[in-house]
Amino acid sequence: MVLDIEEIMKILPHRPPMLLVDRILEIDPFKSATGLKNVTMNEPQFAGHFPGHPIMPGVLQLEAMAQVGGVAMLYPEEHRGKIALFGGMDNIKFKKPVVPGDTLITRAEIVKVRGDFGVLHADGYVDDKLVSSADFKFALKRGEEMFSLAGKE
Repeated sequence: MVLDIEEIMKILPHRPPMLLVDRILEIDPFKSATGLKNVTMNEPQFAGHFPGHPIMPGVLQLEAMAQVGGVAMLYPEEHRGKIALFGGMDNIKFKKPVVPGDTLITRAEIVKVRGDFGVLHADGYVDDKLVSSADFKFALKRGEEMFSLAGKE
């Protein structure tokens, strides 16, 4: 099943410039997803990262991977309206720079779930070569729960 940008925006709360997945190429709800991000020179981060030698920041690669995983987690109707929050990241690796003109393909798989908490593994590829990977700890929360947590320490 392919999801276009309009369907992705019905699932994820992110909006440009922080929406970092353009299309979902495959999805097995609450199990896995494969997403596509076209990396273009007109994205705002390239004005400063780095002038004359643009590279997609690693943190944005991680965010793109997490968003693809988020689509897999939030696609089931019972999870719509929830937000996937980071609880931590492990085993982060960057193998090769991602630059304008690249198509970043992310394969994300939910590897463990306990209640509203779990672990997601994601790999990023450009031209079928591994460029980045990470394990994400996540919690699924309703939007109103998230905003009530924001003011507490």
